[in-house]
Amino acid sequence: MWNLAYLLKTVIFLYLIQEISSHFEFTNLKCTSDDEKFSEFEYCQLKSVNRTYKYAHVKVKLYQTPITKIKVNVALLKRFNGYRPFMYNITFDACRFLRSVYSSTPDLTIKYFYQFVETTSNMNHTCPFDHDLEIVLPISIVDNQLTKVLPFPGGDYMLETQWFAYDVRRAIMKVFGTVSYI
Repeated sequence: MWNLAYLLKTVIFLYLIQEISSHFEFTNLKCTSDDEKFSEFEYCQLKSVNRTYKYAHVKVKLYQTPITKIKVNVALLKRFNGYRPFMYNITFDACRFLRSVYSSTPDLTIKYFYQFVETTSNMNHTCPFDHDLEIVLPISIVDNQLTKVLPFPGGDYMLETQWFAYDVRRAIMKVFGTVSYI
């Protein structure tokens, strides 16, 4: 038989969980080109439409196209007396992954990160890449991925991506943000 006090505590707990929600906000964006003869960032900025709506805008000019061999390292870091590794640090063959997204079952961890830019960039096709790359990433997509799809605990985060073409690092992008509870 259910204890009435236990049942009441459970109902209150479930009610409180529904009331707690979190929110993501961009705090900074840094882009560095390691080889400016290969590529350079034309845009790397956060745009603010109003006090609550921001988006990241990144455009990379590619000078040696077509690019047929790309690797990406994605590392998620959380700030604990400096940024420390948190959950993910993955290096993958981007061309192979893009082929698998459209043909077979892709790696779900990589697909999670790909869903940030899948609909907001021109990188949503298989290799080769023979054009400049552009991402316009609204806060709503990042907020949904980090608070609803896979909820993250509150805190300051950095997503660092390192881009390799032909096994040489060409660029680094760092996206900084905060997950806070409302």
